[in-house]
Amino acid sequence: MPADSPTQGQRDIVIASIHWGTNWGYEIPRDHVRFARWLVDGGADIVHGHSSHHPRPIEVYRQRLILYGCGDFINDYEGIEGYEQYRDDLVLMYFAALSPETGALTALHMAPMQIRKFRLNKASGADSRSVRETLERICLTHGTHVDLTANGILALRWEPRASDSG
Repeated sequence: MPADSPTQGQRDIVIASIHWGTNWGYEIPRDHVRFARWLVDGGADIVHGHSSHHPRPIEVYRQRLILYGCGDFINDYEGIEGYEQYRDDLVLMYFAALSPETGALTALHMAPMQIRKFRLNKASGADSRSVRETLERICLTHGTHVDLTANGILALRWEPRASDSG
């Protein structure tokens, strides 16, 4: 076996990265949900949605991660007015753990950060709680929950749903 091939039992991880959706808002169009699930049904292990300027809902479908909008990580939008309720200054670093054998999501941790003067800084405790509360609220209809750990990291929690089988 060549040195750069996966070891026995491991497989490639398939990521579909899509620039979609509106820049602001938390609603996910039904067509986006259907398309994301279709990608998973077709073999994607992660659907990485991007375009929104703030985090959007997260779903686990058939043990696969669907990020409907990761938000910005570093941007030049500082000072743009009119969208303050979305707190686009609060961003997340995503750390997904997947089974190398199956591609199934085993954990998702997110580190809340704050953009100030074009630099990333660790988010305050209050801001981390705010991000968790927002994610918890917007993820409920997608069957996921977000916990805040003692060290300020967010952890995704989910239970298998009937739509996960088959």
